[in-house]
Amino acid sequence: MSNEIEIGRGKRARRVYTFDEIGIVPTRRTRDPELVSTSWSIDAFQFDIPVLGAPMDSVMSPAAAIALGQLGGLGVLNLEGLWTRHENPEPLLAELAGIDDEIAAVARMRELYAAPIQAELITARLGEIRDAGVTVAGALSPHRTAQFTETVVNAGVDLFVIRGNTVSAEHVSQEGREPLNLKQFIYELDVPVIVGGAATYQSALHLMRTGAAGVLVGFGGGASSTTRATLGIRAPMASAIADVAGARSDYLDESGGRYVHVIADGGLGTSGDLIKAIACGADAVMLGTALAKASDAPGRGWHWGQEAHHEDLPRGKRVQVGSVAPLAEIVNGPANVADGSANLIGALRRAMATTGYSELKEFQRVGVVYAER
Repeated sequence: MSNEIEIGRGKRARRVYTFDEIGIVPTRRTRDPELVSTSWSIDAFQFDIPVLGAPMDSVMSPAAAIALGQLGGLGVLNLEGLWTRHENPEPLLAELAGIDDEIAAVARMRELYAAPIQAELITARLGEIRDAGVTVAGALSPHRTAQFTETVVNAGVDLFVIRGNTVSAEHVSQEGREPLNLKQFIYELDVPVIVGGAATYQSALHLMRTGAAGVLVGFGGGASSTTRATLGIRAPMASAIADVAGARSDYLDESGGRYVHVIADGGLGTSGDLIKAIACGADAVMLGTALAKASDAPGRGWHWGQEAHHEDLPRGKRVQVGSVAPLAEIVNGPANVADGSANLIGALRRAMATTGYSELKEFQRVGVVYAER
């Protein structure tokens, strides 16, 4: 049965779903949370928890990436941020946290992010993470990828992330500007690549065919994004993840057994959102706002993305998210609040145990219901 609806005589629209509109349902079996595994792996890298720290300056510094790695997750450093443009960003982050006026904050951010990216700082920051003994991941936007790839790979990155609001396998550029050939780039690279975002079955399938190890799902759904208001683009995450998970399944058959990991990225503000993302088919989640609420996060209670200081069309804003608890408690508890902002993994364990599942791949098969709000 088609889920298309008529919104007017000349236009039909597909009915899609947000996390708020769905819920998971128990089965006939339950188990103790201690018997649940939240581990996952991508390529040769194994992680205790399915959490990636979003490459945003308010979320991930080298220290925060190390801390998340030691907690069993993966911190992804923004290689176009303050940490690769300035020798000592700490005073600059403190300065931004002290600016209450939003217009003044954006103006100052534009000044700070206008400084050139320094290749030696990319090497130094990634080296700092590597020296701590955790998996090293760094992110670049598509238009910076070719420029700094050699630097990133030589620095010893384990996983390379190409992240934008949306990334396609077929990008059309103006004359004289060579677009990134993702398939060729990934084929020639010696490290696994995670690429995105994608929000539809077809776009994800095309990205999988480039040889990516993982695909990020999402488009402008985070708390700091205003893409919906400025560009009119929206991709409700429950349906987007389920669509991309369908592409993963079809590509598994098409490729003769090559599994591409699906990573939900955006609109994941609570433990319930994280749980529903995996229930819809995600292998892991990339968290921004949820980790920006850590009292030891580099944003000091504020959260923003690259789009907030775009030179001519900002599609994001700096938002005050406050501080809930240290990163370790945000991830593993104990929680002192009941709003899903702390002990994310404890909540995931309990949801899996309550519905009778012991592993993440099994939990992707959990029953889901739609409840109209």
